[in-house]
Amino acid sequence: MKPSIYITRRLPKTVIESLNQEFQVEMWEKEDVPVPRDVLLEKVSGASALITMLSDGVDTELLEHAKELKVVANLAVGYDNIDLEAAKQNGVVICNTPDVLTDTTADLTFGLLMAAARRIVEADRYIKEGKWKSWSPLLLSGADIHHKTIGIVGMGSIGEAVAKRAKGFDMDILYHNRSRKPEAEERLGASYVSLDELLVQSDFVVVLAPLTSETEGLFQKEQFQAMKKSAFFINAARGAIVNEEALTEALKTGEIAGAGLDVFVKEPIDPDHPLLSLENVVALPHIASSSTETRIGMMNLCVQNIQAVLKGDKPKTQVT
Repeated sequence: MKPSIYITRRLPKTVIESLNQEFQVEMWEKEDVPVPRDVLLEKVSGASALITMLSDGVDTELLEHAKELKVVANLAVGYDNIDLEAAKQNGVVICNTPDVLTDTTADLTFGLLMAAARRIVEADRYIKEGKWKSWSPLLLSGADIHHKTIGIVGMGSIGEAVAKRAKGFDMDILYHNRSRKPEAEERLGASYVSLDELLVQSDFVVVLAPLTSETEGLFQKEQFQAMKKSAFFINAARGAIVNEEALTEALKTGEIAGAGLDVFVKEPIDPDHPLLSLENVVALPHIASSSTETRIGMMNLCVQNIQAVLKGDKPKTQVT
Protein backbone atom coordinates (compact mmCIF):
# COMPACT_ATOMS: atom_id res chain seq x y z
CA MET A 1 0.00 0.00 0.00
CA LYS A 2 1.23 3.46 -0.90
CA PRO A 3 1.38 5.99 1.96
CA SER A 4 -1.77 8.09 2.12
CA ILE A 5 -1.83 11.90 2.02
CA TYR A 6 -4.84 14.04 2.89
CA ILE A 7 -5.08 17.66 1.73
CA THR A 8 -7.59 19.82 3.60
CA ARG A 9 -8.33 22.29 0.79
CA ARG A 10 -8.43 22.01 -2.98
CA LEU A 11 -5.06 22.70 -4.57
CA PRO A 12 -4.24 22.91 -8.30
CA LYS A 13 -3.71 19.51 -9.90
CA THR A 14 -0.37 20.64 -11.29
CA VAL A 15 0.91 21.22 -7.74
CA ILE A 16 0.06 17.74 -6.46
CA GLU A 17 0.90 15.84 -9.64
CA SER A 18 4.21 14.58 -8.25
CA LEU A 19 2.47 13.39 -5.07
CA ASN A 20 -0.07 11.42 -7.12
CA GLN A 21 2.76 9.59 -8.85
CA GLU A 22 4.19 8.26 -5.58
CA PHE A 23 1.41 8.27 -3.00
CA GLN A 24 -2.29 7.79 -2.51
CA VAL A 25 -3.69 11.34 -2.40
CA GLU A 26 -7.13 12.50 -1.30
CA MET A 27 -8.21 16.13 -1.21
CA TRP A 28 -11.13 18.14 0.16
CA GLU A 29 -12.61 19.54 -3.03
CA LYS A 30 -14.40 22.66 -1.79
CA GLU A 31 -11.93 25.48 -2.37
CA ASP A 32 -13.55 28.14 -0.16
CA VAL A 33 -15.06 25.95 2.57
CA PRO A 34 -12.95 24.42 5.37
CA VAL A 35 -13.05 20.67 5.73
CA PRO A 36 -15.56 19.77 8.48
CA ARG A 37 -13.93 18.58 11.67
CA ASP A 38 -15.61 15.18 11.62
CA VAL A 39 -14.44 14.59 8.05
CA LEU A 40 -10.88 15.59 8.92
CA LEU A 41 -10.82 13.24 11.92
CA GLU A 42 -12.06 10.42 9.70
CA LYS A 43 -9.58 11.07 6.89
CA VAL A 44 -6.56 11.51 9.14
CA SER A 45 -7.05 8.06 10.69
CA GLY A 46 -5.20 6.35 7.86
CA ALA A 47 -3.07 9.23 6.59
CA SER A 48 0.72 9.31 6.64
CA ALA A 49 0.79 13.02 5.80
CA LEU A 50 -1.43 16.09 5.94
CA ILE A 51 -1.36 19.39 4.11
CA THR A 52 -3.26 21.76 6.38
CA MET A 53 -4.50 25.35 6.40
CA LEU A 54 -4.52 27.81 9.31
CA SER A 55 -8.20 27.00 9.85
CA ASP A 56 -7.40 23.35 10.62
CA GLY A 57 -6.70 22.59 14.26
CA VAL A 58 -3.95 19.99 14.67
CA ASP A 59 -4.42 19.17 18.34
CA THR A 60 -4.38 16.24 20.73
CA GLU A 61 -7.77 15.01 19.53
CA LEU A 62 -6.67 14.90 15.90
CA LEU A 63 -3.33 13.32 16.69
CA GLU A 64 -5.06 10.56 18.68
CA HIS A 65 -6.96 9.67 15.50
CA ALA A 66 -3.79 9.77 13.39
CA LYS A 67 -1.95 6.55 14.18
CA GLU A 68 -0.06 6.51 10.85
CA LEU A 69 0.70 10.23 10.67
CA LYS A 70 4.34 11.17 10.08
CA VAL A 71 4.23 14.76 8.85
CA VAL A 72 1.98 17.83 8.75
CA ALA A 73 2.83 20.49 6.16
CA ASN A 74 1.04 23.71 7.17
CA LEU A 75 0.35 26.08 4.28
CA ALA A 76 1.47 29.16 6.24
CA VAL A 77 4.48 30.59 7.98
CA GLY A 78 2.53 30.69 11.26
CA TYR A 79 1.57 27.50 13.09
CA ASP A 80 -0.55 28.65 16.02
CA ASN A 81 -3.21 26.19 14.81
CA ILE A 82 -0.89 23.31 15.73
CA ASP A 83 -0.11 21.87 19.16
CA LEU A 84 3.64 21.47 18.73
CA GLU A 85 4.16 19.62 22.00
CA ALA A 86 1.46 17.08 21.19
CA ALA A 87 2.94 16.61 17.73
CA LYS A 88 6.39 16.03 19.22
CA GLN A 89 5.03 13.49 21.69
CA ASN A 90 3.39 11.63 18.82
CA GLY A 91 6.50 11.71 16.65
CA VAL A 92 4.87 13.88 13.98
CA VAL A 93 7.09 16.29 12.02
CA ILE A 94 5.62 19.77 11.57
CA CYS A 95 6.63 21.95 8.63
CA ASN A 96 5.66 25.47 7.57
CA THR A 97 6.32 27.78 4.62
CA PRO A 98 8.65 30.62 5.69
CA ASP A 99 10.75 32.86 3.43
CA VAL A 100 8.83 32.18 0.22
CA LEU A 101 6.10 34.61 1.33
CA THR A 102 8.24 37.31 2.96
CA ASP A 103 8.25 39.94 0.21
CA THR A 104 4.66 39.32 -0.85
CA THR A 105 3.44 39.76 2.73
CA ALA A 106 5.55 42.89 3.14
CA ASP A 107 4.09 44.33 -0.09
CA LEU A 108 0.55 43.81 1.16
CA THR A 109 1.34 45.13 4.63
CA PHE A 110 2.78 48.35 3.27
CA GLY A 111 -0.09 48.60 0.80
CA LEU A 112 -2.53 48.28 3.71
CA LEU A 113 -0.68 51.07 5.51
CA MET A 114 -0.93 53.28 2.43
CA ALA A 115 -4.60 52.47 1.86
CA ALA A 116 -5.50 53.37 5.44
CA ALA A 117 -3.47 56.59 5.49
CA ARG A 118 -4.57 57.90 2.10
CA ARG A 119 -8.19 56.67 2.38
CA ILE A 120 -7.87 54.77 -0.89
CA VAL A 121 -10.68 52.26 -0.33
CA GLU A 122 -12.99 54.96 0.99
CA ALA A 123 -12.23 57.11 -2.07
CA ASP A 124 -12.89 54.18 -4.41
CA ARG A 125 -16.33 53.67 -2.84
CA TYR A 126 -16.99 57.43 -2.96
CA ILE A 127 -16.57 57.67 -6.71
CA LYS A 128 -18.32 54.38 -7.51
CA GLU A 129 -21.33 55.36 -5.42
CA GLY A 130 -21.71 58.56 -7.45
CA LYS A 131 -20.82 60.91 -4.60
CA TRP A 132 -18.11 62.82 -6.47
CA LYS A 133 -19.78 66.08 -7.53
CA SER A 134 -16.86 68.47 -7.61
CA TRP A 135 -13.20 68.96 -6.70
CA SER A 136 -12.51 70.58 -3.35
CA PRO A 137 -9.25 71.32 -1.51
CA LEU A 138 -9.67 68.80 1.32
CA LEU A 139 -11.81 66.17 -0.41
CA LEU A 140 -10.95 62.80 1.20
CA SER A 141 -7.65 64.21 2.43
CA GLY A 142 -5.58 61.64 4.25
CA ALA A 143 -2.21 61.48 5.97
CA ASP A 144 1.25 61.60 4.45
CA ILE A 145 3.45 58.53 4.72
CA HIS A 146 6.85 59.90 3.69
CA HIS A 147 9.07 61.32 6.45
CA LYS A 148 6.80 59.84 9.14
CA THR A 149 7.76 57.31 11.83
CA ILE A 150 6.88 53.64 11.47
CA GLY A 151 6.97 51.37 14.51
CA ILE A 152 7.25 47.67 13.71
CA VAL A 153 6.22 45.20 16.42
CA GLY A 154 7.89 41.92 15.49
CA MET A 155 11.09 42.32 13.49
CA GLY A 156 11.31 38.95 11.80
CA SER A 157 12.04 38.56 8.11
CA ILE A 158 8.70 40.13 7.16
CA GLY A 159 9.25 43.00 9.58
CA GLU A 160 12.66 43.64 8.02
CA ALA A 161 11.11 43.57 4.54
CA VAL A 162 8.50 46.14 5.61
CA ALA A 163 11.27 48.30 7.10
CA LYS A 164 13.08 48.13 3.75
CA ARG A 165 9.98 49.49 2.03
CA ALA A 166 9.59 52.19 4.69
CA LYS A 167 13.18 53.27 4.07
CA GLY A 168 12.22 54.02 0.47
CA PHE A 169 9.62 56.47 1.81
CA ASP A 170 12.24 58.22 3.96
CA MET A 171 10.50 57.06 7.12
CA ASP A 172 12.11 56.89 10.54
CA ILE A 173 12.07 53.22 11.54
CA LEU A 174 11.51 52.01 15.09
CA TYR A 175 11.07 48.40 16.07
CA HIS A 176 10.30 46.26 19.09
CA ASN A 177 11.26 42.60 19.16
CA ARG A 178 12.10 39.83 21.61
CA SER A 179 15.75 40.47 20.83
CA ARG A 180 17.74 43.22 19.17
CA LYS A 181 18.92 42.81 15.59
CA PRO A 182 22.09 44.90 15.21
CA GLU A 183 22.65 43.86 11.59
CA ALA A 184 19.15 44.99 10.62
CA GLU A 185 19.64 48.23 12.53
CA GLU A 186 22.78 49.00 10.56
CA ARG A 187 21.39 47.92 7.20
CA LEU A 188 17.99 49.59 7.54
CA GLY A 189 18.72 52.46 9.89
CA ALA A 190 16.20 51.04 12.36
CA SER A 191 16.22 51.83 16.08
CA TYR A 192 15.32 49.35 18.80
CA VAL A 193 12.93 50.77 21.42
CA SER A 194 10.59 49.53 24.13
CA LEU A 195 6.99 48.88 23.15
CA ASP A 196 5.86 51.88 25.19
CA GLU A 197 8.29 54.18 23.41
CA LEU A 198 7.30 52.79 20.03
CA LEU A 199 3.63 53.48 20.69
CA VAL A 200 4.25 57.06 21.77
CA GLN A 201 6.53 57.98 18.88
CA SER A 202 5.08 56.14 15.88
CA ASP A 203 2.76 57.54 13.23
CA PHE A 204 2.15 53.99 12.01
CA VAL A 205 2.19 51.00 14.36
CA VAL A 206 2.61 47.82 12.31
CA VAL A 207 2.10 44.44 13.98
CA LEU A 208 4.01 41.52 12.46
CA ALA A 209 4.72 39.43 15.57
CA PRO A 210 3.83 35.74 15.82
CA LEU A 211 0.93 34.74 18.05
CA THR A 212 2.38 33.37 21.28
CA SER A 213 1.44 33.37 24.93
CA GLU A 214 3.44 36.61 25.24
CA THR A 215 1.80 38.42 22.32
CA GLU A 216 -1.81 37.23 22.71
CA GLY A 217 -3.88 40.23 23.79
CA LEU A 218 -0.83 42.50 23.64
CA PHE A 219 -2.84 45.46 22.37
CA GLN A 220 -5.44 46.63 24.86
CA LYS A 221 -7.10 49.96 25.67
CA GLU A 222 -3.93 51.27 27.30
CA GLN A 223 -1.81 50.64 24.21
CA PHE A 224 -4.20 52.53 21.94
CA GLN A 225 -4.43 55.40 24.43
CA ALA A 226 -0.62 55.65 24.35
CA MET A 227 -0.58 56.15 20.57
CA LYS A 228 -0.84 59.50 18.82
CA LYS A 229 -4.37 60.55 17.91
CA SER A 230 -3.07 60.92 14.35
CA ALA A 231 -1.57 57.40 14.30
CA PHE A 232 -2.66 54.40 12.27
CA PHE A 233 -2.70 50.79 13.49
CA ILE A 234 -1.82 48.06 10.97
CA ASN A 235 -2.17 44.36 11.78
CA ALA A 236 -0.96 41.73 9.31
CA ALA A 237 0.04 39.18 11.97
CA ARG A 238 -2.74 37.49 13.95
CA GLY A 239 -6.07 38.86 15.14
CA ALA A 240 -5.75 37.51 18.66
CA ILE A 241 -2.83 39.85 19.35
CA VAL A 242 -5.42 42.63 19.56
CA ASN A 243 -8.41 43.25 21.80
CA GLU A 244 -10.88 44.09 19.04
CA GLU A 245 -13.33 45.81 21.40
CA ALA A 246 -10.56 48.13 22.57
CA LEU A 247 -9.50 48.81 18.98
CA THR A 248 -13.09 49.55 17.93
CA GLU A 249 -13.50 52.00 20.79
CA ALA A 250 -10.18 53.71 20.00
CA LEU A 251 -11.26 54.20 16.39
CA LYS A 252 -14.73 55.44 17.30
CA THR A 253 -13.54 57.95 19.87
CA GLY A 254 -10.60 59.29 17.90
CA GLU A 255 -7.90 57.83 20.15
CA ILE A 256 -6.24 56.80 16.87
CA ALA A 257 -6.87 57.94 13.30
CA GLY A 258 -7.43 54.66 11.51
CA ALA A 259 -6.57 51.02 11.04
CA GLY A 260 -5.63 48.57 8.32
CA LEU A 261 -6.47 44.98 9.24
CA ASP A 262 -5.72 41.76 7.37
CA VAL A 263 -6.45 39.47 10.33
CA PHE A 264 -9.16 39.10 12.95
CA VAL A 265 -9.80 37.14 16.13
CA LYS A 266 -12.48 35.07 14.42
CA GLU A 267 -12.08 34.32 10.75
CA PRO A 268 -14.08 34.73 8.61
CA ILE A 269 -15.16 37.86 10.50
CA ASP A 270 -18.88 38.42 11.05
CA PRO A 271 -20.09 40.94 8.43
CA ASP A 272 -21.90 42.74 11.28
CA HIS A 273 -18.73 43.15 13.34
CA PRO A 274 -18.46 46.77 14.58
CA LEU A 275 -15.02 47.20 13.01
CA LEU A 276 -16.47 46.73 9.54
CA SER A 277 -18.90 49.63 9.98
CA LEU A 278 -16.13 52.18 10.47
CA GLU A 279 -14.99 54.36 7.55
CA ASN A 280 -11.51 54.67 9.04
CA VAL A 281 -10.89 50.91 8.82
CA VAL A 282 -9.53 49.10 5.78
CA ALA A 283 -10.34 45.40 6.19
CA LEU A 284 -8.93 42.52 4.13
CA PRO A 285 -9.70 38.76 4.28
CA HIS A 286 -6.27 37.48 5.46
CA ILE A 287 -4.62 37.77 2.05
CA ALA A 288 -1.14 39.05 2.97
CA SER A 289 0.65 36.23 1.13
CA SER A 290 -1.96 35.86 -1.58
CA SER A 291 -0.22 36.45 -4.86
CA THR A 292 -0.52 33.61 -7.32
CA GLU A 293 3.24 33.17 -7.51
CA THR A 294 3.72 33.06 -3.76
CA ARG A 295 0.79 30.80 -2.94
CA ILE A 296 1.93 28.30 -5.58
CA GLY A 297 5.42 28.50 -4.10
CA MET A 298 4.00 27.78 -0.63
CA MET A 299 2.08 24.79 -1.98
CA ASN A 300 5.17 23.43 -3.71
CA LEU A 301 7.15 23.76 -0.49
CA CYS A 302 4.48 21.75 1.37
CA VAL A 303 4.73 19.04 -1.29
CA GLN A 304 8.54 18.96 -1.06
CA ASN A 305 8.44 18.69 2.74
CA ILE A 306 6.02 15.77 2.61
CA GLN A 307 8.03 13.97 -0.05
CA ALA A 308 11.19 14.36 2.02
CA VAL A 309 9.71 13.03 5.26
CA LEU A 310 7.92 10.08 3.65
CA LYS A 311 11.18 9.11 1.92
CA GLY A 312 13.14 9.32 5.15
CA ASP A 313 14.91 12.58 4.32
CA LYS A 314 15.08 15.87 6.22
CA PRO A 315 12.38 18.37 5.20
CA LYS A 316 13.32 21.84 3.98
CA THR A 317 11.42 23.85 6.58
CA GLN A 318 10.83 21.81 9.71
CA VAL A 319 9.33 23.57 12.74
CA THR A 320 9.61 20.60 15.10
